[in-house]
Amino acid sequence: MSDSSFAVRVEYASARKIRERNKLHYRFSHWPIWIAVFYLAPGPFTFDLFAHGFHPYMAAWLATVMIGTGIAGLTGNLPGVEPRPYIIRFTEDRPNPLYRRICYTLAWSELIAYAVLNIAGLTWALATGHWRLQQIYHAAYYPIAGTFWLLGAFGRLPRVKASTKGEGHERRYFYGTVWACTLAQPVLGLLWVFLPRGRAFDAIRLAGFLGVLILMGTLARRGVLYRTRQIVPGEIAVSD
Repeated sequence: MSDSSFAVRVEYASARKIRERNKLHYRFSHWPIWIAVFYLAPGPFTFDLFAHGFHPYMAAWLATVMIGTGIAGLTGNLPGVEPRPYIIRFTEDRPNPLYRRICYTLAWSELIAYAVLNIAGLTWALATGHWRLQQIYHAAYYPIAGTFWLLGAFGRLPRVKASTKGEGHERRYFYGTVWACTLAQPVLGLLWVFLPRGRAFDAIRLAGFLGVLILMGTLARRGVLYRTRQIVPGEIAVSD
C-alpha cells in the first residue's frame, strides 16, 4: 500500500520550537534510554536476567554501563544528553558524530535482534511444542546483531549515515521501530506470564506479538506516533 492511499501526517520545520540548549531534565530523561541500550547489548548474557533473575555479575555490568554512559553524557557524547542540540537544520549536510553512529547502531541491532529472535522462538514452540528460546538466543543473537554492527560501521542504517542530511525522515524509521518493539516486548511478557502453556496459547502469544508490531508500524508510517511525522525540510528545526 502506498502512502498516497491514506493520510500521512507531516510536520513543518518552521513550526517547530527552536531550543538553543537542552534543559537538565531533558538530558536526564534521555540518559536511562542509553543505559538500557548498552545494558541489553550482550543479548545471551542479558537473557539470563529474564530467565533466572538478577545476579551480582549483572549488577556489576549495570554499574559499568551507568558509569560509562554517565561520563559520555557529561562530556556531551550521548544523543539527547548533549548540552545543546547537535542537529538544527534537518537538511543541513553535517558530519554525523561517531558517538551518534555508535549509539544508534547499537539500538538498531537490539531492536531488530530481540524482535526476530522472539518471533523465531515462538514459531519454534508453535511448530514443535518445545521451547528453545534460550538456545536460539545463544546461537543467533550475535550473528544478527553483528550484521547490524557492520551495517552501522558502513553507514547503511537510518541515523547512522556519515551525514545528518536525511534526519527529517530517517528518525521516523528509528522511532517507529522503537515504538513497535518496546511495546510488543512487554505485551509478549504479559502473555507469557498470564497464559497457560500449550501450542494454542503459543499461537495467541505469537499473534499478539506480531499484531502489536504491525499496529505500531502502521501508526508510525502514518505519522500518528510521537516523533514519527516526517519533517518537511527547508526551515530550522531541532532533532533529538
